[in-house]
Amino acid sequence: MMTATMPPISRDSLMSLEAYAKARPDFRARVIEHKQRRAVALGAHLTLLFEDELTVRYQIQEMLRVERTYEEAGIQDELDAYNPLVPDGSNWKVTMLIEYPDVAERDRMLGRLIGIEDRVFVQAAGFSPVYAIADEDLERETDTKTAAVHFLRFELNAEMIAALKRGAALTVGVDHPEYRARVEALAAPVRDALVNDLR
Repeated sequence: MMTATMPPISRDSLMSLEAYAKARPDFRARVIEHKQRRAVALGAHLTLLFEDELTVRYQIQEMLRVERTYEEAGIQDELDAYNPLVPDGSNWKVTMLIEYPDVAERDRMLGRLIGIEDRVFVQAAGFSPVYAIADEDLERETDTKTAAVHFLRFELNAEMIAALKRGAALTVGVDHPEYRARVEALAAPVRDALVNDLR
């Protein structure tokens, strides 16, 4: 008999608004430090945040706090929206941020970077690049511009995972015609944090 898969973050595991208000300063500091080992800058304007249970849990708690959500239906809506961002052992799930401080430049570049979310890749040494599966929940670009935030999934096969577990170098890059950048071999703390997500 098939059993339903438990969501990564359950309703019962969340803090109440009151408990979170007390815990937030320490929890937030912990998450900020944690994210430093999960962020990859591709050039000056593209950042990938590799999500995990802790980063997603923090996002849910922050959304509930900001929106003052305490009703069960509202809490479940946040869980339903964010739980899909937790990786499940064979993949990485990533929030991609396109960042230009100048508003006019950002608007111009978002018009030139249409399709960039499909040109981001990860590559284990000895294997072909794995390109992102982007924005599975909803379309985030129009005919005239892309969005500043995208959600990506990189699906790895068993051979790639085994190679990474054995120590293979991990490269991350983007090869859009208007924006090319790559990190040839991730620093050990970042690489190790990401490989630990894989089963």
